[in-house]
Amino acid sequence: MNFLLTASGLRNETLRGALRDMLGKPFGSANIVYVPTASVAEPGDHGWFVADMNRLHGLGWREFDVLELNGLPRQMVLDRLLHADVIYVEGGSHYHLARSITGNGLADGFLEALENRVYVGVSAGSMIFSRNLTGHSADVIGDTTDLHVLGATTVEPPFGLFDWYLKPHLYSPDFPERDDAWADRIAARADFPIYFIDDETAVRVRDGKVDVISEGRWRFHP
Repeated sequence: MNFLLTASGLRNETLRGALRDMLGKPFGSANIVYVPTASVAEPGDHGWFVADMNRLHGLGWREFDVLELNGLPRQMVLDRLLHADVIYVEGGSHYHLARSITGNGLADGFLEALENRVYVGVSAGSMIFSRNLTGHSADVIGDTTDLHVLGATTVEPPFGLFDWYLKPHLYSPDFPERDDAWADRIAARADFPIYFIDDETAVRVRDGKVDVISEGRWRFHP
């Protein structure tokens, strides 16, 4: 399994180059499926969503598919994932995304698709693989309101592949509260490892080996 877990997508050449390397062929020879599910649970202006989709589309894929995880037959969703070389999962509400995967019975098929494909996550799309994606972590991180607005008090991690948790948008101008003091408060409360990454950074997982690639800044608290 190959993962490129970003905060804000392929915003710089280091991240784009990492994806080319993981893919092993030019973007123009590859199919990508773009999953917007997490974004629909976020209120307000979605200019960020349009900008990221346009930036991704502009890389010149052989085929650019868009796939919503809710409302379609399960097998149709899985077939579309299997048709892609790259599965790109957009940001928004990681709780809505996780609940969409588990609620639609997609977790096992999704993991099967990932065995021979590259997964690129953006923000919420990067957060769903931790076994520590739970109601407890929501309390530690301080985003239980995002869970409650969905009418839920708990969340089941759909995959549980990693023991570490990823928190995006460190130092981001779009999230001005996410500074070192914010990260320090979370790290002091957390009983699980956390990567904090900025919008120019990704956590890369290749065949079980984890490293960080970046043109920006990041922190890891084991």
